[in-house]
Amino acid sequence: MEGAEAASLLGERSLGPPAEFRTYRRRWFLLAVVCLLNCSNAMLWLTFAPVADKTAAYFHISLETVNWLSMVYLLISIPFGLVATWVLDSVGLRCAVVLSAWLNMVGSITRMFSVLKFLSLGSQSYWYLFIGQCFGALAQPLIIFSPTKLAALWFPDHQRATANMIASMSNPLGILIANLLSPALVPEGKHIPLMLGIYAVPAVTACALATLGIHEKVPPTPPSASATNSNSQPFFTGLKMLLRNKPYIILAVCFGGGIGMFTCFSALLEQILCEKGYSNDFAGLNGALFTVCGLLGAFLLGMYVDRTRKFIESTKISFCLSALASIMFAVTSRFRHQAIMLAITSSLFGFFGFAIYPIAMELAVECSYPVGEGTSTGLIFVASQIEGVILMILLQALTVHVSEDPFSTCTLDQDGALDWTTGQEKRQQFR
Repeated sequence: MEGAEAASLLGERSLGPPAEFRTYRRRWFLLAVVCLLNCSNAMLWLTFAPVADKTAAYFHISLETVNWLSMVYLLISIPFGLVATWVLDSVGLRCAVVLSAWLNMVGSITRMFSVLKFLSLGSQSYWYLFIGQCFGALAQPLIIFSPTKLAALWFPDHQRATANMIASMSNPLGILIANLLSPALVPEGKHIPLMLGIYAVPAVTACALATLGIHEKVPPTPPSASATNSNSQPFFTGLKMLLRNKPYIILAVCFGGGIGMFTCFSALLEQILCEKGYSNDFAGLNGALFTVCGLLGAFLLGMYVDRTRKFIESTKISFCLSALASIMFAVTSRFRHQAIMLAITSSLFGFFGFAIYPIAMELAVECSYPVGEGTSTGLIFVASQIEGVILMILLQALTVHVSEDPFSTCTLDQDGALDWTTGQEKRQQFR
């Protein structure tokens, strides 16, 4: 029954008289620009998380203050996510991509002012980092919502899920690069200026390519019947339809919670593991395994769904398996000297968790038709940011400051490292 329901949903837009369709080679250029932009924005978001302890020591701030450099993405994306959906569905894909490219580039350059010695900013240097992150946060919803719109407008039906998967997974690719590159570039805090300069290069490149290379918001001739019928409901009408759509609300709450959990995992992984004696390089490796296996899972599941159209069944199974993997990681991360098990659980968590992303986004578009692609994916993203903020605040509220720990590899900030178990559990470990 679920397979027939999915097939009905996916075939609904194909009704109508035969029409002439055409694909354009430049759709691959558009896909490449969106991928580079998505990857760059993710790198900017997660720049400091893999080296949070060294960032805190370099700028003389607390770990909670460093975490705000990541959390600001979630907070800003909540209100601006609704603006981004309006831009995509009302103004068009080209405007959304170019605007996000400029915001992303301005953010990456603003962050560099915090480490310019001749400015003698002192304690004010952190605020340049924060403002730069705010610009990147403004760009994030526009970038993340673009893949479904790009796939719907420029790619034929048999390539839509794959194109959406490629563009969507460029975001975790940026997370992968940040997890590996930040610890490699910053063995000591004094190397943070080099890291900021390197991370600005893809942002500037993506901005140049988007500004000079994208000239149309839609192709002259649609690639498929679904693209022909992609004229969507007005923004506020679509929003009301989504809030009355029970299957969509269930998907938004469940999938949004999953994205929020992955956000916390990526942002806080180094701080959780270093307190148990694991190095920043090992934490970065776990983040990389999480992302690489996630990309592999998304690729395999995307290819499978393109052929079978079993969107609903694949999403449900992946949800269950990723929940089991997250429980395994939560238990394993409480113990020291469990490097192999941590690597395995991180890999499984990423494989089953990230695999859901492009499929659930495509399913959200289909179960919410005729609401626009930008609105349907945007509301899920806003829900995920709200749930992510709640999770990050709750997790940090449950931590305990540790000034000295013989097993910790954290570089101590002004308030000490953070223990991610409860105070009672901490006392029991030292009895």
